[in-house]
Amino acid sequence: MVMVAEGEVLWQAPPDRIAGLNLTRYLEKLATKGLHFDGYADLHRWSVSDLPAFWSSVADHFNLMFDGTPTAIVTADPMPRTRWFTDTHANYAEHVLRHETSGDPGRTMLHHGSELRPMATASWAGIAGATRRLATRMRQMGIGPGDRVVAYMPNLPETVIAMLATTAIGATWSSAAPEFGAQTVIDRFAQIEPKLVLAVNGYRYGGKDFDRSADLGRILGALPTAEHLILLDYLPGAAAPETRIPVTSWEEALSGPDVPREAFRYTRVPSDHPLWVLFTSGTTGLPKPIVHGHHGILLEHYKTAAFHFEIQQGGALFFYSTTGWMVWNTLMWGPLMNGRAVLYDGHPAFPDANLLWRIADQTDTTVLGVSPTYIQIVRQQGIEPGRSFGLTALQSVMLVGSPSTPETFDWVHRTVKRDVWVSSQSGGTEFCSGLLAGSPLLPTRAGEIQAAALGVDAVALDEAGKPVVGEVGELVIRQPMPSMPLCFWGDGDFARYTASYFETWPGLWHHGDRVRFTATGGAHVLGRSDATLNRFGIRIGSAEIYRTMESIPQVADSLVLCIEDGRGGFWMPLFVQLAPGETLTDDLKATINRRLKTERSPRHVPDEIIAAPEIPVTLTGKKMEVPVRKLMMGVPLGKVASRDATRNPAALDWFAALAATRA
Repeated sequence: MVMVAEGEVLWQAPPDRIAGLNLTRYLEKLATKGLHFDGYADLHRWSVSDLPAFWSSVADHFNLMFDGTPTAIVTADPMPRTRWFTDTHANYAEHVLRHETSGDPGRTMLHHGSELRPMATASWAGIAGATRRLATRMRQMGIGPGDRVVAYMPNLPETVIAMLATTAIGATWSSAAPEFGAQTVIDRFAQIEPKLVLAVNGYRYGGKDFDRSADLGRILGALPTAEHLILLDYLPGAAAPETRIPVTSWEEALSGPDVPREAFRYTRVPSDHPLWVLFTSGTTGLPKPIVHGHHGILLEHYKTAAFHFEIQQGGALFFYSTTGWMVWNTLMWGPLMNGRAVLYDGHPAFPDANLLWRIADQTDTTVLGVSPTYIQIVRQQGIEPGRSFGLTALQSVMLVGSPSTPETFDWVHRTVKRDVWVSSQSGGTEFCSGLLAGSPLLPTRAGEIQAAALGVDAVALDEAGKPVVGEVGELVIRQPMPSMPLCFWGDGDFARYTASYFETWPGLWHHGDRVRFTATGGAHVLGRSDATLNRFGIRIGSAEIYRTMESIPQVADSLVLCIEDGRGGFWMPLFVQLAPGETLTDDLKATINRRLKTERSPRHVPDEIIAAPEIPVTLTGKKMEVPVRKLMMGVPLGKVASRDATRNPAALDWFAALAATRA
């Protein structure tokens, strides 16, 4: 593997690309109003020093449609009570679908496919028309503003239609992927007491069929407020769920007459009205129900889609995602920009890891979002996408979901496309967007997130609460953002919200990531705070160890922990999942230790290297460092992680058994 120096400049946008950027056009518009900025850093300083002016300019630039005049662009209330564009009313779905007639209504809005369906397209007229029909049926069912509508559905056009119809009438949306087990779904949906449920009867993943009718019946039985079920017959031959709730087929729900665009009324709602409820990953404890609003999400999503993903009009965004991950809620960035979205339901590497590249090529994807974990699979299979596919439309590859190594950046440039913009971005479910992002105005540096996003006052604080640069600290947001949660559902006094993010430094959002900012404004996310490694009083991030481990061919995956012994000491084991046919010999252990010592530091050398059959990861592919750490500290398996939120539950069982031998 080619080793690349961290921070090495790998790419700089040529002048013609800079001239065509959304951000360039925005800067030109600001200049007509007497606002001139010398590059991204200067613009960012203004965006966090004058929040009302910056966010007003975003609303104006994208022509957000409001009823009323804002009493305040941003209120003086401290986080988490800050509110935006007060006394105005807006609707999220209305903005997504307003481009129906901005060109041929028959042009493509969605590309979609699955292991059960071949790739196909859906037009703007088709999606918008279906949304209006379903929204009208929902109103006839008695669903209105504030009612909760939940979906147990995959990443399909029907799910997009359901989400848009729900939000179009002012109801509140939430979704869970059908691979979630019944209890995982109940833990989420029962908290918000839905009135309408949409679901599939099953799905196919990795070539295997999964009938979900029994789980669906159990879920419905645990939702006493549910009055209606709309069922999509997605998996052929799956059984019908047993339920007391009236069942309407998807076809019947959309069987009403067409509703002309001019005759349909979107329900515009206040800025504190709930748009959707997203949930934390559920790896520990009951998932937190995070409530977002129409106004905040619109402002943040327009800004991010245009300025940090640079989705152009007519472009296509392809994020591999399930409906249980906040990334699914960002797929409409494409249509918001009068472009397209690409949906895929199925295993991302079945029948092989060429799949996502093949889809990107077929759909003329311009912005591709994948996880570094997926890139690792592609590399291990020896795939070089640029040799197999044209990818002529591809402009950007976004690495999201976990920290990305310098070698991953370099691999994309060498094997996918030389002139592609590679960007690592970091955000969270809490914002349904990014905190640390990028821009083609800036150079791409190996392994580095380019900058804090516009409007995001992000800093690293040391243990004394002092901002630091060039040192590892806690990621903190010092000023409010429009897409910060309105609240946690049911947390009327903000007690749980405050305890989650504002307890460490009152008045400042403590995100829970360890981060290091560079002198040039870039950032390196080093992992979650509570998974930080403590070696002889020095804190180090797990990402540094994983970078070295990824370059050792005998190791397929790894997980490192630091366990306090209660006597002021620490035990740092490194668990390795070996590549097929490999064994953990003394020679391999010596190689790992030598590489870590020379490439990192003596502090990075583990106390013990242990072969594990598999490394446990969440459904979105994140290593389960925190739950495994708690297992090793004696916490019972049932209290540290939900099996249904784990992609490979048997891996957790192995670690639980190991922990029992250490008790």
